[in-house]
Amino acid sequence: MKFMKLGSKPDQFQTEGDNIRYVATELATDMVINVGNVKFYLHKFPLLSKSYRLQKLVACTNEENSDEINIHDIPGGPAAFEVCAKFCYNMTVTLNAYNVVAARCAAEYLEMYESVEKGNLIYKIEVFLTSGIFRSWKDSIIVLQTTKAFLPWSEELKIVSHCLESVTSKASMDPSEVNWSYTYNPKKLPSEIVNWQPLVPRDWWVEDLCELHIDLYNRVISTIKTKGSVSSEAIGEALKAYVDRRVPGNIQGSDPAKYRYLIDMITWLLPKEKNSVSFSLLIKLLQMSIALECGQTVRSELKRRIGLHMEDATVGDLLIRAPDTETVIFDIDLVHNLVENFLIHQKSDHNDCSEDICPAFASDDSEVKMARVIDGYLAEVAKDPNLPLSKFVNLAELVSSVSRPSHDGIYRAIDMYLKEHPGITKSERKRICRLMDCRKLSAEACVHAVQNERLPLRVVVQVLFFEQVRATSSSGGGSTPDRTRSVNALLPVGSQGSSNTGDGWDAVAKANEIKALKGELATLRLRDREELKTNAEKVDGSKVKGSIVSKKMLSKLWSNKDRQSEISSSDTSESPSSSSNAGETKSTSCRSRRHSLS
Repeated sequence: MKFMKLGSKPDQFQTEGDNIRYVATELATDMVINVGNVKFYLHKFPLLSKSYRLQKLVACTNEENSDEINIHDIPGGPAAFEVCAKFCYNMTVTLNAYNVVAARCAAEYLEMYESVEKGNLIYKIEVFLTSGIFRSWKDSIIVLQTTKAFLPWSEELKIVSHCLESVTSKASMDPSEVNWSYTYNPKKLPSEIVNWQPLVPRDWWVEDLCELHIDLYNRVISTIKTKGSVSSEAIGEALKAYVDRRVPGNIQGSDPAKYRYLIDMITWLLPKEKNSVSFSLLIKLLQMSIALECGQTVRSELKRRIGLHMEDATVGDLLIRAPDTETVIFDIDLVHNLVENFLIHQKSDHNDCSEDICPAFASDDSEVKMARVIDGYLAEVAKDPNLPLSKFVNLAELVSSVSRPSHDGIYRAIDMYLKEHPGITKSERKRICRLMDCRKLSAEACVHAVQNERLPLRVVVQVLFFEQVRATSSSGGGSTPDRTRSVNALLPVGSQGSSNTGDGWDAVAKANEIKALKGELATLRLRDREELKTNAEKVDGSKVKGSIVSKKMLSKLWSNKDRQSEISSSDTSESPSSSSNAGETKSTSCRSRRHSLS
């Protein structure tokens, strides 16, 4: 820290009680100056020789026959006045970043100009500021922070503007030119070494600026953005660091107006460039804006910004607590609104640019990422026993238009909802299962689904059917009328029509029913094996191998179902990857069951 010593005589100021200060000399004092609640007993000559204001005040007191001078409005109060008084007595006084602003404003108040005496206090302080303080990174920040207590004096004396210029110009410099000390988290330091010195990171200035009050911080960041030398990503990192430092984890019981003002300021400082602000920061700001009841404009802006970056979200980011007035745990309505904003923005981007400029796969990829996150989010909120089916389905349907390669995520969410809400009706069970495309389930998910007693029979049949089709396709075979009739025969009586809504079709599958279904498909499997042998010479060897592997998987799937009656409801809710091997189903009982179904 820079400092400057003034004067050469020892300090002779003494204290008597709490409110009296005097100079201990043989010469009696001849003037009393009241500064706030402190009385200073001083001598006229040294003070009047350097302060034009005191000269005028003494002249007025002589006319009024008063022995005391009152200057209660001096910036910095008694402490700042004492620094000026000691300078007048040529006593030793030390100026530094913490007291220089107070001394400068007090000297201005006392009118300690060069016209009164050469080498006066104002001149000396200005030299110290220019040659010392404003050249130092950390001292400039300290002085800038202290200026807030001396407004409007510090603003009118251009101390604030000089500090802003010093701080922002240094922050905007090329990191390779930084040769002063700064505060930085050692965990973030890069490992690269240049000339045996650690490489200065691009955001080296971020943590030091967190010391500033939000008003001053706003001016610093705004000026840095205006200069245009600092990347939007670095500014985004700076804003995140400031919020982390300045906003406590729990704002309950805190000053709401203070934090509401801070959130407002930070929101409008956010860079507009894409990917310049972390998604976690945007979510944190939105959560706080809701908790603090910030203005609708701020909340709408944050929702809009979040809607642009939903593909960067994680499930944890979206688990926002619902208001206390709600019965649900998480605010699913808010997430629904964010997803809507995202999809609207994506559609707008598709309409605004040509295919050459905006390839289709770019935006589709971000939509798929978002849909996967929502699948995971639904699986978490589904654990809430108070979550209405309509809210679950509405959010799931919002992303149903996004074509994603796998539906394992939405299946897991559906299964979790069915587990936590066993009392829903058949029609509700049917409605929620419509969200899933059985053709897009992985082999592991299919193994899990066919053992899941919470699923309607319709879904179990579809899973078994599409797995058989998948296995047949991989072996080079094709669909035949006989195969279609055989699969239709597995369905409940009168349920082959796509518009059927009978109880048999939508009822939850029972263990013995699924066992019979497996038997019928086992018959199809044997017939496919015979066809495979007949066409072996015509089919590429690699395809044959793939078909056999696929049919081994189906054999495992079917044999596992034989054990369903021994598997509890809770067991079926585990990960789709948890499957076991079992023996083949006896064909005689399956054939008997098939005739009873047909």
